[in-house]
Amino acid sequence: MMLQSKDLSARAGIVRTALAFCFVLCSFSAWGQETLDATLNETIVRIKNNRTFPVELETTLFKPDGAGPFPVVFINHGKSPGDTRFQARYRPLVAVRFFMQRGYAVVVPMRQGFSKSGGNYISGGCNVESNGRAQAEDLKAVVDHVVAQPWAERGQLLILGQSHGGWTTLAFGALNYPGVKGLVNFAGGLRQEQCSAWERGLASGAAAYGQETRVPSLWFYGDNDSFFSPSTFRPMHERYSAAGGAARLVAFGQFGSDAHSLFAAIKGAAIWQPELLKFMQSLDMPYQPQAQYANFAERPWMQVPPPSNFALLNEVEKLPFVKDSGRKGYETFLTKDQPRAFAIAPTGSWAWAEGGTDPAKRALDTCNRNAKGACRLYAVDDSIVWIAD
Repeated sequence: MMLQSKDLSARAGIVRTALAFCFVLCSFSAWGQETLDATLNETIVRIKNNRTFPVELETTLFKPDGAGPFPVVFINHGKSPGDTRFQARYRPLVAVRFFMQRGYAVVVPMRQGFSKSGGNYISGGCNVESNGRAQAEDLKAVVDHVVAQPWAERGQLLILGQSHGGWTTLAFGALNYPGVKGLVNFAGGLRQEQCSAWERGLASGAAAYGQETRVPSLWFYGDNDSFFSPSTFRPMHERYSAAGGAARLVAFGQFGSDAHSLFAAIKGAAIWQPELLKFMQSLDMPYQPQAQYANFAERPWMQVPPPSNFALLNEVEKLPFVKDSGRKGYETFLTKDQPRAFAIAPTGSWAWAEGGTDPAKRALDTCNRNAKGACRLYAVDDSIVWIAD
């Protein structure tokens, strides 16, 4: 997940509606199903954090075949609107395959209060610096556990995060944890519009982290990010750097309808992967694909139609064929992170899929179980691709 503590009551309302309909509509979608990809050696473990009252953190491991030791990348999730306990387990499979084909183990922890992790989300109120440090403590507990495993190369660690996870990554960098070679921040921060001067709080928090951090970092932000505009992320980067933090900013301009989705979107890989490869090379970390891990390389996805301008993305009333349940399902789809796809059929059948591998194909396959091959894609990521007959 990539969204954050943004005051979006309308979207939060959609989420609550979606949850209410979930149990009715689950046969039409993959929501709520526990998925483990055996081809990526995906497993779930529960790791205790180091707090006064420890709780278990739901943590997903993706590990290459063999005994290792493997370099390890930790990928940190963002924060969705609404109750954090309803947030799905984070599975950034495009990035997982990117790292695994280079011989990395990938660790994806869910922090306290998120998904099936224990405890409650620690917000820190309007003190966004404190918030990041609290999140970093959970990450530290997971890193402590992982580096004690015989399969982990404890001197080759990379910390990466998106949105609230990017902020967590920067806060964790201030710990100067042994073996961490670098930090990668994708649109990191926490948008708290209910707090006065929340943007200045992000800049001052970044300065505090930068003053303490001794490892280099790579930052990705776009001009049309709905959470952090250039007037927000540039002062953050400037204050972090001025305080002594080594940070290279990749300001990639416009991306899709919302640059905040870059890390999850398939088209975003063409922007972030070349920059990350250069960063990994500069850190003297493995960056080239390795022949023995070729089975983890990304599979070709099905080709999707180009945008059609049939309707605006949020014009739910424009969906053809489907009944009220289908429109409710589409509202749920609109709350999901990219990559995602929604399919419909003249029979009224519909389905959506998000995340993972090839959601367009998965949405069509699910839809066609009832429609006998008549389904077509209606929306992919943030574009309508439907063409009326």
